[in-house]
Amino acid sequence: MKILFTAEYDENYLEQLQSFGEVNIQGWAKGIAKLSQAELQVLSKDVDIIITSYDDITKEVIDSATQLKLIACTRATPVNIDTTYAKEKGIKVIYTPGRNSDSTAEHTIALMLSIARKIPMAHQKLKAGQFTGQTNASEGPIDGLRKDVVWGFDDHSPYVVFKGMELKGKNLGIVGYGSIGRRVEKIASAFGMNILVYDPFVANIEIDGVGRQKVDFETLLKESDFVTVHLKVTKETEGTFNKDAFKKMKKSAYFINCARAAVMIEEDLIDALRSGEIGGAALDVFEQEPLWEGHPYITELDNVVITPHIAGATYDVLSNHTLMIIQELERFIKQEPLLYEFK
Repeated sequence: MKILFTAEYDENYLEQLQSFGEVNIQGWAKGIAKLSQAELQVLSKDVDIIITSYDDITKEVIDSATQLKLIACTRATPVNIDTTYAKEKGIKVIYTPGRNSDSTAEHTIALMLSIARKIPMAHQKLKAGQFTGQTNASEGPIDGLRKDVVWGFDDHSPYVVFKGMELKGKNLGIVGYGSIGRRVEKIASAFGMNILVYDPFVANIEIDGVGRQKVDFETLLKESDFVTVHLKVTKETEGTFNKDAFKKMKKSAYFINCARAAVMIEEDLIDALRSGEIGGAALDVFEQEPLWEGHPYITELDNVVITPHIAGATYDVLSNHTLMIIQELERFIKQEPLLYEFK
C-alpha cells in the first residue's frame, strides 16, 4: 500500500505508520509549505492513501490519483478536501474531530484570565521598564524599601492600573455547545462561574443543571460578564456577533473568540471596543491573517488581548490526530467500520 503523507505529526508514531506500507513523506510533514496542485498531482499519481493537514485535495488532484481509496485529514473538519467529489468517486474521507478541543478550550480560558486580570498589559509595561525601581534591594538594606508589599495605592500604581475581575461568581455565556464549548464549561465551572449556554441544536436536558442553564441568545448577551463563541462557520452563523449583539452586552463584559473570525463583524467589534460599549475582547482569530501591523488591535486599542491563531497549537494535538489517523487506518485495512468517516 502506498501512502502520500503531508501532514504535521508526532514522530513517535512514524514507525507505526510505516508498518502500513510505503510512506512518502512530503510537504508540511518535512517542514515545507503547502504543496501546489501541480505538485500534489504528481505525488499522488499511484498512491492508495493521502494523509494531509492543510494541502488542498481538489477534484484535479483526486482525478490524478487513479488508485486512491482513502483521504485522511488531520483537522477537526476536512475543509481543504473536495469531499463531495471524493464521495462521488467512491473514495472515503476521514478526519480527526475533537483532536484540538482541549487545547482550544484551555486557550479560551487563558485568554479569559488574561483580559480579566490584564496580564499581558502588566507584563508588557514591566518589560518596558515601567513600574520598576532603580536599585536591587537584595544588595543591601535600602531605606523605604521592603519585600513583598504592594507598590502603592495612587492612580499610577500597578495595583490600581491593572485592577481586574475575578472569574468566580461571574456569568459566562457560551455560544455553541459542541466539544470545545462543553470543555470550556467544565473548566469555567471549576472556577465557580455561572454558565449560560446558547445552542439551538442542543436539548435543554443536555445543558440544564446546577450552575448552568440553556438560554436564548438575547438573554445570554444581556446577562453574561464574559461571552465566548465556539461556532462553526455557516451561512447562519456568519456575522452572529455584530453591532446589535455588542450593544446588548454589558459595558463591563468581555468577548472571547477562539473559533473563526467570520462569526463576528470585526469592524463592529472594533467600534464597540473604541466606544467602550463592551469592556474588552480576547481574540485568537482575525478577519485577515496574518494580522497586518497597522491594525487597530495592535496600534490603538488597549482593551484587547490578541494571539496569532495558536489555540490549537500544542504538541498534544499532534499526538492526538496522529494516533486517531493510525487507529482509523487499522480499521480501514481490516475493513472494519470507521469512527471518523466524513459523511
